[in-house]
Amino acid sequence: MNASTIMLFLVIVAGNIFAFGLFVSPVQTFRRIVRNRSTEQFSGLPYIYALLNCLICMWYGTPFISSDNLLVLTVNSVGAVFQLVYIVLFIIYGEKPTKVRMLGLLLAVLVLFAIIVAGSLQIVDFQMRWMVVGLLSCASLISMFASPLFIINLVIQTKSVEYMPFYLSLSTFLMSTSFFLYGLLNSDAFIFVPNGIGTILGIVQLVLYFYYDKSSREDSEEPLIVSYE
Repeated sequence: MNASTIMLFLVIVAGNIFAFGLFVSPVQTFRRIVRNRSTEQFSGLPYIYALLNCLICMWYGTPFISSDNLLVLTVNSVGAVFQLVYIVLFIIYGEKPTKVRMLGLLLAVLVLFAIIVAGSLQIVDFQMRWMVVGLLSCASLISMFASPLFIINLVIQTKSVEYMPFYLSLSTFLMSTSFFLYGLLNSDAFIFVPNGIGTILGIVQLVLYFYYDKSSREDSEEPLIVSYE
């Protein structure tokens, strides 16, 4: 077993671990949503993007599209189940406009995925099918990693990290870094390019988190009553 094979194995193990960490990282957020029976100002868009991404990448990892991408298939299959559960909770506990919007987006994602599957199977040439679905998976990954930009904007406006869970940002960074390395070792640009972008966006989220979390802690250390005597 050469060094590159060992490295690939370690990256696959790390990718599985960090991906699972990413999938379970919103659990605390959804405990709060269930406890308060409200989605508050939490955005459901990241979970919609994540579901679409998981479904497309899962399809990309199947033998119908690419070979030797079992990691991509298994990880995204599990991820799709988690995202579906989170979206259902948003539909249950959101206000009426949120319920309608999330349900509509969920149906749109499922219809779009069905169209992608049916359409790609019509492409007889395997190499062309791989390229088409690969480009779609690349685009969906980039959109998923870019979706927290809505939350980043909220963080900057409110100067608070309350609605940007730390472990979600950390898990996104770790998982995208692992898959970036996996894509490089597998020489698969459809994997390493979007995950490279995800790594950069993950760093941005972590920097913002520590900056505004530090600012909020410094503000909270100020006395409630200031005497000027």
